[in-house]
Amino acid sequence: MDELITVSPVDGHEIVRRRRADARQAAQLAHAARQAQRDWAALALHERTTLLGAAIDRVVADAGTIAADITRQMGRPIGHSPGELRGFAERGRHMLAVAAEALAGIELPAKPGFVRSIEREPVGVVLTVAPWNYPLLTAVNSIVPALAAGNAVILKHSEQTPLCAEQLVAAFAAAGLAAGVFQYLHASHDTIGQLIADGAVDYVAFTGSVHGGAAIEAAAAGRFIGRGLELGGNDPAYVRADADLQHAAETLVDGAFYNAGQSCCGIQRIYVHDSLYKEFVERTVALTEAYRLGNPLDPQTTLGPVVRARAAAQIRDAVAASIRLGASDAIDARRFTLAAPGTAYVAPSVLTGVTHAMPVMNEECFGPVVGIMPVRSDDEAVALMNDSRYGLTAAVFTQDLQAARRLGRQVQAGTFFMNRCDYLDPALAWTGVKQSGHGITLSTLGYHQLTRVKSYHLRTA
Repeated sequence: MDELITVSPVDGHEIVRRRRADARQAAQLAHAARQAQRDWAALALHERTTLLGAAIDRVVADAGTIAADITRQMGRPIGHSPGELRGFAERGRHMLAVAAEALAGIELPAKPGFVRSIEREPVGVVLTVAPWNYPLLTAVNSIVPALAAGNAVILKHSEQTPLCAEQLVAAFAAAGLAAGVFQYLHASHDTIGQLIADGAVDYVAFTGSVHGGAAIEAAAAGRFIGRGLELGGNDPAYVRADADLQHAAETLVDGAFYNAGQSCCGIQRIYVHDSLYKEFVERTVALTEAYRLGNPLDPQTTLGPVVRARAAAQIRDAVAASIRLGASDAIDARRFTLAAPGTAYVAPSVLTGVTHAMPVMNEECFGPVVGIMPVRSDDEAVALMNDSRYGLTAAVFTQDLQAARRLGRQVQAGTFFMNRCDYLDPALAWTGVKQSGHGITLSTLGYHQLTRVKSYHLRTA
């Protein structure tokens, strides 16, 4: 029997065991989705959004159980996991609120003897492939707008967080969605690739690694279907000479270490004007040393384990490689007694003396690691921020709005922040450049990825 087994990073114990679907079962599920999608799309938009609003309410009503399960599955501190439910509701409700605007047709100016319009219709069956690090926040970005637009959705979740898929589908079914409209699928990567290649789905919304995105591209080759790929990041921030230093330090430490640094838009590279560099490092170290690394089920814990012991080993290797190349870790790991080789518990690292030859500055470490580097000018900061194969987000800390706008036009990123970081506003398009992927989620533009355009050219004379 082909099974997925989820091992908790909290204590290394097995917590979920499920049978994976084979290719035949996956194809049957996709067929049921295609059959159900026709009736779902035939409903009026307000009927679909009403049902989806009720589904979001049901997810939020079960927030305590879902949050605790997220903590057990991927290790986020129990005090932080409920925030994911709040974010899920915020994003989902915003996308429902803008659905009518986003899906509205375009009536062209009158032309004698003709009626002309451009309308949007659902693509059909959407496959959402969601990761473990933000199992609800990443999934909602495509699930709710895809369903609101009249598509059926198949959710393939990470095998580290399979309960999230089951809980979402159960909540939406309890809200009244018909069978087949929204389903989950536990399956291997090979089975998912075959499902895409065989024409069973019409759009793929993927959040994950660059390697995973390349696998999606390969599976979809020749199908000419839409693909939204939100991939990796090594996101930079620049602290200008006029920045509010304490605000910058507090915001960037949180941006680097929240969720144990396991965020595609988390801060991993910080460039600080050399007039502030020494004091910024001191404040960053003091804030980092205040974290409590521990069992994430303890409400006092502020830094939990990373997702797997194997991931922890890779993070430690990246830090060690950077140190061999000349970096220094300003954090004494001995302060974090739970961190130990062979476990998923990793002490945070604040690396100084860094260069772009080091892993922390040129690779996605996906852990509680940040490098800090002094710069002498805006131009130097921009050049270093752009010296990356990634381009998801970037941030500047400054009192000068016009300077921020000028820098934002020069920095290569899908989202540019001023005086904040590591946040998604659902009214803004979420997108990336370079190897951070392509496609758009959230905002009214997110609906455009999940629909196809049809032109009507009607001659009446």
